[in-house]
Amino acid sequence: MKLFDSELKIMDVLWRCGKTPAKEIADELGNTVGWNKNTTYTVIKKCVDKGAVLRTEPNFQCEALIQREEAQREETEELINKMFGGSDELFFSSFLKTKGLSDEKADELLKLIEKMK
Repeated sequence: MKLFDSELKIMDVLWRCGKTPAKEIADELGNTVGWNKNTTYTVIKKCVDKGAVLRTEPNFQCEALIQREEAQREETEELINKMFGGSDELFFSSFLKTKGLSDEKADELLKLIEKMK
């Protein structure tokens, strides 16, 4: 499921806070992003229509139906396909070149790779 940046803002609130009334989501995003209530409610509806959010009464309670890890995995796969022709190796190589890599980080990554095998 493709989530746009605006939808990810809604999801981030739900992933951090759990089940939350839409008014509280609107208040938070009004303070942090500058959205008005109508904008927030419109984006929540888009998330509901996509099956990413469950909305229940009373109080327009919203709950995430997908986990953050699922969204991260799908966004990463899309990025790798779009920018690196589906090559994990090219993505990883580009990431390491851009970020730089200390000996300590290299050791941590090697341990992680060994653990994932």
